[in-house]
Order: sequence, then C-alpha cells, then structure tokens
Amino acid sequence: MKYFLDVNALIAFGITQHQFHQRVVDWIHSQRGSAFLTSSVTEIGFVRVVASVAMYDLKVPQARMLLLGMKSNAAQPLTFISDANDISALPLWAQFPAQTADGHLVQLASANGAVLATLDEGIPGTFVIP
Repeated sequence: MKYFLDVNALIAFGITQHQFHQRVVDWIHSQRGSAFLTSSVTEIGFVRVVASVAMYDLKVPQARMLLLGMKSNAAQPLTFISDANDISALPLWAQFPAQTADGHLVQLASANGAVLATLDEGIPGTFVIP
C-alpha cells in the first residue's frame, strides 16, 4: 500500500512534541511493506508550520534538515512524488477555500496510486490514521 502523508501527519511523524506523534509513529511502524510519500506541497507545508510554531523552536534551515533526515531514514524513508496536477484536477467537492489544498492532495495521491493519510476527519477519499 502507498500512503501520501498530508502536512499534519508529516508534522506529527517528525516532531516528537506533537500531540499525535506516537499515534502516527505506531501506525507507520504497523504498516510493514507500505510506502510513505511526500510532495513539494507537503514538504513546504511541513517546513513552514514547524518553523512557525514557537514550541518546536526550529528555524527554517533546521526544519529543512529535519525533513531531509526523515526522507532518508533507513528504517522508514519517505518517497517524493512530483506534482503535475493543475486546477482542473481539483475535485468538485472542494467548494470552500479551506478544502482546496485537501482536494488537491487527495487527487495527487490518487494520481500516484496512493491514498492520502491524515489526522483530519471529514476529507472525502482519505485514510484517517487511527
């Protein structure tokens, strides 16, 4: 199975202080043989948020290095996928501004034979990490 981690799942996976860190780590470790994907949107979102949250105490260069380390981790590497979807791929259910990124990521996951893995409930076509 291939799972495309949204920004929240990626942050929870990489930041030990995140309230859902252990939940995401446990789930990823339970998915032996699965691939975990990132994209430019999720990677930039990770760095932006992590460097913006004071309690994480990271600057952009440190957040970047953390993510690069996560991507090359031998135990569970993250695989980068390119994003060739333009606005025509946005699903029709994305009717509100807050749904546009979610809709884009759902379609990008699908275009790459994956499912979007998230901590957010209520996004059509996703897998909510238990």
